[in-house]
Amino acid sequence: MSLPVTVTFMLADWIVKGLADGTFERVGGVIRDKASKQVVTWLRGIPNNSPIPTASSNNLLNLIFSGANLVTSGANVAVTGKGLANVNERLGGIEQTNLGNIAVSGANLVASVANAAVTGKGLADVNGRLGSIENQLQELGQNLQLTQGILQVTTAASILNLGVSVMGFAVIAQRLRELEQRLQEAQELLTKINRKIDLSFYANFRAAIDLAINAFTMTKAENRRSSALQAINRFLEAEHIYTEFTDIEIEQQSQIADEYLLTLSLAYLAEARCYLELEEHETALRRFQEGARVIRSRIQKYVDILLTSNPAAYLQPHLKGQTDLQRLTRIYQWIDPSLAENEVFEMQRENLFKIAQDPNKWVESLPPAILSRVEVQGGWLGPNSNDLKREADKRLPQMLEVMESMVETNHRFESYQTEIQAISQLGISFHEWLKLSPSTEIKPEGAELMFIIPSTPLQI
Repeated sequence: MSLPVTVTFMLADWIVKGLADGTFERVGGVIRDKASKQVVTWLRGIPNNSPIPTASSNNLLNLIFSGANLVTSGANVAVTGKGLANVNERLGGIEQTNLGNIAVSGANLVASVANAAVTGKGLADVNGRLGSIENQLQELGQNLQLTQGILQVTTAASILNLGVSVMGFAVIAQRLRELEQRLQEAQELLTKINRKIDLSFYANFRAAIDLAINAFTMTKAENRRSSALQAINRFLEAEHIYTEFTDIEIEQQSQIADEYLLTLSLAYLAEARCYLELEEHETALRRFQEGARVIRSRIQKYVDILLTSNPAAYLQPHLKGQTDLQRLTRIYQWIDPSLAENEVFEMQRENLFKIAQDPNKWVESLPPAILSRVEVQGGWLGPNSNDLKREADKRLPQMLEVMESMVETNHRFESYQTEIQAISQLGISFHEWLKLSPSTEIKPEGAELMFIIPSTPLQI
């Protein structure tokens, strides 16, 4: 069956242009028209263990041309004018090939001339055409860097991957272990303020993931469905538990509220993934929609805490190069998309004066999510206001990154819904969606994404 989508490693020029001029915007794992909200592309992260062969654009001497097999070993071969004509002919075939189909490996472009007679003109022609191919490969690498730059995507931006299709149970389990480790590291600080973290529920969550993994390796459909439903029940339990934990930590404005928020996201994701594996698309979509409502409201509360009583603190002069108005504006635009950068600045104009005039007032109002007195060393009487202010200022760039990460997580979670809606509109199964990949391209070295482009923008 021919699907009305194109899957590629290279983002189309018209989409790059739309992103550059503001016609399109990236929201999590989708690129959409900013005005109509129609989806023009889905982004899918490429797992590190992907079997897709790669192509490098870094060094022409590392090229092996798949399909053309340009290896000129001259130990027992005399390279004559006729031989060079053959090389040139094969180079012509390479030049007409999509660069995505050029596979890269060891130094197989070798011209051994131990017994070869080579005409200067012929060799110059070959070198010239090889130089042309090298330039095209360098351009390919530059285009990859440009694409990834304009998308503003980094793998560290969120605990969630780009695309629900690459958030399998093994990945969820890995992310869960990372969060559990972060909570264990935070335990020392919490002990100082007489608080203890109950990590026992993480063992239950991990057991539920193991149950789901086992369920979908079973061959009998009735056993697979029965085990999957058991796993779903455990994920539902985890959702209730971590919603409560999240609310408690947000109420206390603690430093571990984000860990529980992210764990809650994984619980909803794991449940919805089970329904997708069962091809219950409508139920999966409904669970994602509920999860989005629950998670977004709590992320917004957490972001409000990190903005502090005076958000202009993030714009203090000594933080130049570490924080800026543009990044702060993107946080505010997530809360209220109608805000422009100038409006955000006007909101903070008076706040800048206040923090310069009385920094101690701001320091005294800081939430534990940013700074607790027990963390700061001071004199015999403990840290003074200046000690606290210095430490808080050092943490603000990191806090801005945390806010950006939480907003990106929210965008990615919400964009998962569009994948399910696309599956329904395209009339394919989830497992067919999983298998989508470039059919004729070889993955260029450094490519971290593939792009699923519908033949016409989809209204979702």
